[in-house]
Amino acid sequence: MPSTFFGLNIAASGMNAYQVALNTTANNISNLRTAGYTRQQANRVASDALRVHAKYGSAGTGVTTVSITQVRNLYFDTKYWQNQSALGMYDTRLGHLQQIEDYFIDDASSKGFSTILNKMFNDLDTLKNHASDMNTRKQYIGSSQNLATYFNSIANGLSELQTSTNEEIKATVMNINAIAEKIAVLNDQINNIEVQGGYANELRDQRALLIDELSKIVPTEVEEVPVRNSNDPDRPTGAHYYTVKIGGQVLVNTEEYNTLECVAREEKVNQSDVEGLYDLKWSNTGNTFNAGGSSMSGSLKALFDIRDGNNGDNFSGDTKVVDANHIKVTNPSMTTVEELTLPESGILTINGREYAYEGFTFETDADGNITSYTFNLKESLTVQDQGRVDGRTAAVGTSVDSMGIPYYMAQMNQFLRSFAKAYNDIHHTGEDLNGNKTDDYAFFTGKDPVTGKEYLFDGKDANGQVGTGSAVDSYYKLTAFNICVSDVCQKDPNRLSTTTNTTGTGGVDAYDLVEKLALLKSDTILYRGGTADGFLKCMISDISIDTQESEIYQKNFQNIGKTIENQRASVSGVDEDEEALDLIKFQNAYNLSSKMISVMSEIYDRLILQTGV
Repeated sequence: MPSTFFGLNIAASGMNAYQVALNTTANNISNLRTAGYTRQQANRVASDALRVHAKYGSAGTGVTTVSITQVRNLYFDTKYWQNQSALGMYDTRLGHLQQIEDYFIDDASSKGFSTILNKMFNDLDTLKNHASDMNTRKQYIGSSQNLATYFNSIANGLSELQTSTNEEIKATVMNINAIAEKIAVLNDQINNIEVQGGYANELRDQRALLIDELSKIVPTEVEEVPVRNSNDPDRPTGAHYYTVKIGGQVLVNTEEYNTLECVAREEKVNQSDVEGLYDLKWSNTGNTFNAGGSSMSGSLKALFDIRDGNNGDNFSGDTKVVDANHIKVTNPSMTTVEELTLPESGILTINGREYAYEGFTFETDADGNITSYTFNLKESLTVQDQGRVDGRTAAVGTSVDSMGIPYYMAQMNQFLRSFAKAYNDIHHTGEDLNGNKTDDYAFFTGKDPVTGKEYLFDGKDANGQVGTGSAVDSYYKLTAFNICVSDVCQKDPNRLSTTTNTTGTGGVDAYDLVEKLALLKSDTILYRGGTADGFLKCMISDISIDTQESEIYQKNFQNIGKTIENQRASVSGVDEDEEALDLIKFQNAYNLSSKMISVMSEIYDRLILQTGV
């Protein structure tokens, strides 16, 4: 038979349980606007029944609060993290693409390519009627230099953007490492609390916030598995294995974590790249972390796409070993000097191995198309290496299916090389005002970044030998960084050629070359099947399509994110109306338990004080 005061114990258990419930509700309400807070609930179960050795067998003993836990849904968390990764990628990409787009603006607020090109050819048209006038010549040479300066400024701007994006990658990696360390520390603290029977709700909230932040940077997967007692597998210890993976690779394993490090490239991948671009490696293993891979997403991938994006057009071809120091690449992906983006020295990747080269030559067919390249290796190939290399596919850099800075640099170089070559070929056929031939210099040229010497594009190397490749003076050397009008013309406008024969019928005022040069604007195919004045349309088309696509996806994932966040909040968030209802519900339950004690008190009063013996 239970104690006479058994009822008081039952009522007291109710008061204690609903006091905990009220406190939990108060905690929820007080954290209504706390970022990352997850709604908590007090979990109650009926206390173990008491066997009373009576006919009814056993009696209930009240209620027990077994835990105060978070209310979360792993499905919504996972969907949120996946969407955050996609949103982070398009959000970051859009911001950087808009910066690139700004460089090609040509409107009333900013004089761009079309404005400058039109001015140059208008001045060329004026030159027809005043071919021997010194001021007209100076004006035309100045407008031509303005065109070159325009491309210099864009190249420098994109170069600065590539540098800042590279530094942003480094800062993002440091943030990933900091998040990994914090999660590992929180895992240790959470396990220390929960192994003793508690539940570390607030620490779990902090950890979930870190995962939210991480998921916007890189694709994030989380797995939490209970630690079982090896002697009694059915009995949990309270601790958990908590694993965080980024891009399918382990970043955090409970209390241990790995870090990423930025390793500066020793060689360029593209001719116009800045020095010291970072590749990512795992600090513990040295293995590469391919943040820009096609299966990746997040803001870190977007940064790599902007910094390294070549629209899938990197150098590649089939290898053939010439000798221990030379590798020949046939069926190349780049078949003209104008489109060539190879750095003068770099890394050939063949069969998963890297081979450094220091210069190359190439062979052309009757039409001038490049049929093969021969690379000069920095280190001789062993016999074993020759077997690994021969007949394989070689590549410089990787194919990045995104229009990033390298792509726009390559497009500018391709256009300028085609335009400068066509212009110089015409100019070389003429004579200056003094009757001298103008084939000893190029009107549109570039300057060697080391010596400052202007290129002649005569196809000769430093020893005066005619050849092809990275060592010779060819249009391969001309880039948006160094294009300029020759000092020969800038210092002496008389050297500008307008005619093929100054002693002929027209004399020094003849302008037959000017008419040929005028055709370069809109009557000569120079770039991507179009004319010179179509260059900007191609650039604007490329960047606009990419920007609009990013903007559409960014808005879509933003809307999807809001929907998922609302679904997530419906489970994990604190709702004012729901908490108000719980407050009344638990208050009434507490009052009833209190009333039960009052009733029991009257019963005991009657039993003890008013019942005679």
